[in-house]
Amino acid sequence: MTKTPYFTKDTVERPWYVVDLEGQIFGRACAKIAALLIGKNRPEYTPGQDCGGFVIVLNADKIKVTGTKLDNKHYYRHSGYPGGIRHRTLGERLEKQPEELIRSAVKGMLPHNKIGNRLITKLKVYTGTDHPHKAQNPTVLSNEQLAAI
Repeated sequence: MTKTPYFTKDTVERPWYVVDLEGQIFGRACAKIAALLIGKNRPEYTPGQDCGGFVIVLNADKIKVTGTKLDNKHYYRHSGYPGGIRHRTLGERLEKQPEELIRSAVKGMLPHNKIGNRLITKLKVYTGTDHPHKAQNPTVLSNEQLAAI
């Protein structure tokens, strides 16, 4: 009788994926990226283990947002002082810091524990089409492949 293998973070190999967000819908694309980071697209997925790959996100500034979220969705932060609340709309954040917008959306979809903190470090986000990770020979995922995840 053969035992089912149990994959740990040391025994699993990590592929590199490239995802182009040009024309993709913001929330749906972030959910697919989170699934790639966790490793749910792989047959050796093990809950509670870091079995996912690295994800390189290109064209973060060219995502699409449906409805009126560009003007009506607000992101709040507070300095801790009285009257220190600040907010930006989704449109302002997309214009000024699209990489951080994608990173924070994906981080919210990852587990909120040590594994999630380790997974978010495997996400590389860029605004253009160039990236410095060509030596890793990443697999370019088309829109159809990304939709199948």
